[in-house]
Order: sequence, then structure tokens, then C-alpha cells
Amino acid sequence: MKKLIRWGGPHQPGRERRDTNCTVLCFCSAILGVGEMTRSDLYVEKCGECGSKDLVYDHDRAEVVCTNCGLVVSEKVVDHGPEWRAFDQEQKDRKERVGAPISYVMHDKGLSTLIDWRNKDIHGRHLGPGMRARIYRLRKWQTRIKVIDSSERNLAYALSELARISSRLGIPKNVQEATAVIYRKALQEKIVRGRSIEGMTSASLYTACRRCNLPRTLDEIEEASSVDKREIGRNYRLLVKFLSLKIPQTNPGDYIPRFSSKLGLDGRVQSVAISIINTALEAGLASGRSPTGMAAAAIY
Repeated sequence: MKKLIRWGGPHQPGRERRDTNCTVLCFCSAILGVGEMTRSDLYVEKCGECGSKDLVYDHDRAEVVCTNCGLVVSEKVVDHGPEWRAFDQEQKDRKERVGAPISYVMHDKGLSTLIDWRNKDIHGRHLGPGMRARIYRLRKWQTRIKVIDSSERNLAYALSELARISSRLGIPKNVQEATAVIYRKALQEKIVRGRSIEGMTSASLYTACRRCNLPRTLDEIEEASSVDKREIGRNYRLLVKFLSLKIPQTNPGDYIPRFSSKLGLDGRVQSVAISIINTALEAGLASGRSPTGMAAAAIY
């Protein structure tokens, strides 16, 4: 479908052109697998001949072609995608041969293996009594060696506490991951030593909420974790100091949607309250004042 125009001399990458008629390109895009490339897919971001950034990738030829002048910008491009095709999420999940991504909310990051609880072999046949006893012992020892020292036990308990608090507060997954990373750093730097696991976990969660701009107050975390908010505050300051964390300033406007939802207020009240907060921030009236107090005053 594409007309190849070679120049004189031996074949060199980038020294051939293809006819880039619009009709031909559209047909090839639909039938032959020619697609637009994103910057993450390309090592070359623009054509070396005309400087255009309108590049397409020919899956059949493994070439990157400029749609403006027809120059073959790159050839023998390696496709890092899967070799199988899937037309919906169910097919994609069924054909994938890799596990879930690494998760910091699991103490082993989700990389450990697990012996199946069903006493069957690879063919689906039930195991004999001797093999069942052996598998039972292996399963028990596998569970034991997952937590081999005190730091692993500390981390496992802290992450279970994090899951409990997050469930009560409705913390999203990305904030949980950030909390786990902060706690792991604190454990590595031995900041946790001599302090309660619950208190450090709560402080790590509060720190992650501040860094991710998720409006959660110390009172809410205190209620969900049963740890005194003064202890959470002390641990929070320790984490910020020893881990050199940068905490953005809390915007009082982030609390307005939550407070309005709890009070059953409509969107008009929220928009007016947010505009009041923005005006106060521009005038510098929020400096040194409680963000929750400012949000409550704006709603009132």
C-alpha cells in the first residue's frame, strides 16, 4: 500500500521515503496496523529531515515514518508490548502471564509465593496421606519464614494496622502506598525504635495525607487509630525532621467538600465557600490559622 522511494547509494536507515498520501495512511492505520506513536514509545521525537513531530509506527514493517515528508525515521523498532491480542479486559487478564505489580502495603511487597490450600496435584488428583502431611508441614514453614526477624514482624503489624485505619477512614490506595513507603524509611532509619507501632503508623498516614493533599485531620486519625493526637503530632514532626520530608501547606478549601457533604449542603454553598477561601488566601488571612477552622468559617 505504501510507495517506497529510495535515493541513490547503499541502503541506510533514514534514507528512504514512503508515500504518505492521507488516504493511504488512513487505510493503513485501520487495516495494516499503522498507529500514532506517543513520546514514551519513541526514542526519536521528530523527523531529522523536516523537523516534524507527526510520526506513525508501522507495526508490520517495524518502522517509524514521518507523515509530513515520508522519511523512514527509524527501522527495526522493537515492540515491547505483548505478542498476544486482547479485545476486552477479561481477555487481557486471562492472557497475562505476569503477576500484580509490587505493592508496598504488603510486607513482602507481594513477591512471595503461596502453597495452595487445596490438597491436589498438578493434574487435579487428590494427594495421598503421606504427601498431604508433607505439604502441610511445608505450608506451615512457609508461613513462618515470611516473617523472620523483629523488623519484619514490626513491619507486618504496622501494615496490618495501616489497612485497618485506612478502611475506617476510606483512604485511597495511592495514599496507603505512600504511607507504607514512609514507614519503611522510618524503620530503616531506626526512627521507630522505642516508639509505639500504632503511633508511628498513624503519624506516617497523616504525613502521607499531607503530602498527597488528602484532607484528613489529626482528630479523625486519632478516632480511627485510638492513638492520642499529641503522640501522632510528635511522631509526625520526627518523621518530617529525620526523613527531610517536604510538606505542602494545607489548603482550607480541600476540607470544604467533605464538610459540606457531612452537613448535607448543596453545590452552590460549596462554590461560594471555596470562593471565600480563595479570597482569604489572596489577602493572606489564612496564615497562622487552622485550615479546618477557616473552612468551617467559610461554610458558615
